Amino acid sequence: MIVLKATQEKLLNALQAVSGIVERRHTLPILANVLLRKTGGAIEFTTSDLEIQVRTSAELDGDPANFATTVGARKLIDILRALPADQTVTLSANQNKLTLQGGKSRFTLQTLPSDDFPLVQEAADFGPMFSVPQKTLKHLINQVHFAMAVHDIRYYLNGILFVAEGKNLTLVATDGHRLALAQATLDVEIPKQEVILPRKTVLELQRLLKDEKDGDEGPIEMRFAGNQAKFSFSGMEFVTKLVEGKFPDYNRVIPKNHKNHVTLGRAPLLSSLQRAAILTSEKFKGVRVNIEPGTLRIASSNAEQEEAKEELEVDYNGDTIEIGFNVTYLMDALANMSQEMVKIELQDTNSSALITVPEQSGFKYVVMPMRI
Repeated sequence: MIVLKATQEKLLNALQAVSGIVERRHTLPILANVLLRKTGGAIEFTTSDLEIQVRTSAELDGDPANFATTVGARKLIDILRALPADQTVTLSANQNKLTLQGGKSRFTLQTLPSDDFPLVQEAADFGPMFSVPQKTLKHLINQVHFAMAVHDIRYYLNGILFVAEGKNLTLVATDGHRLALAQATLDVEIPKQEVILPRKTVLELQRLLKDEKDGDEGPIEMRFAGNQAKFSFSGMEFVTKLVEGKFPDYNRVIPKNHKNHVTLGRAPLLSSLQRAAILTSEKFKGVRVNIEPGTLRIASSNAEQEEAKEELEVDYNGDTIEIGFNVTYLMDALANMSQEMVKIELQDTNSSALITVPEQSGFKYVVMPMRI
């Protein structure tokens, strides 16, 4: 039977939307597959890694009979990418094989039974639904995602804290060496929530959410249960496990009343740091920042006794401070911002620095100093 008939572009878009969570190597081979479930003219595409499940649907031509199977997601995508965008392709099922045909190209793929596909068990008691503009959530994620931990033994750091209260939505990420906080004010009040979204979920939402460039993107609808979240947006349904654990008290980490502060151009500072980073040691990535009235200097060196020195003119009248930083932590924050100016607040050599944006109270970035 002909399972579906569509242009390469339409089928590829549906598959790419759900395939981000698919692992090539998995203890369960079927998790490398996408579940295709056909009901009349509508086809659902579902992927899962046992903790996250993504589903979208599309109206595609094909035989009217109901049908379900699973097939290798990455192989199917790789084949479709290699075909012309305007090519009409058909997927036909025969016993335990699926044949993809486009023009004079023909590919036969192995399938596994749809009944064996492990769908995520959805919670029975999701809380009230609320919605947020997609571009708002994407913007907040873009401002904090880089500060998430990677494979930290403190598992609650491998994700972001999502806090909704009243009209405020706050996202916080930290790996213990730096902390990023981004906050937005919404038009409507939302139910109080405080959950930790896993790292993989955050990166997948960042990939899938639409922003201003994508036109009329509509809101993202959210619901939370005890250990699960469900998101619906752009014709997609996204279910994920939440990280259990107690996130650090981020308010205690954010410095208050640092007496020295300087405002300077983000792009020149980032460029200077990128040049200095070339001669840092691979292991420590340390740069020395020296600030005194009128001047900010950046210096780096490595085991081969090579060194880099950068100097920026700044409007600064505070104390003379020399402080060391992991240059990657500074560059991550500056590269993920779009504003022209940044404000750096310092206390002394041993206290963490606070980076903010003038006239925008919703973003805070704290970075610990390092000994060099």
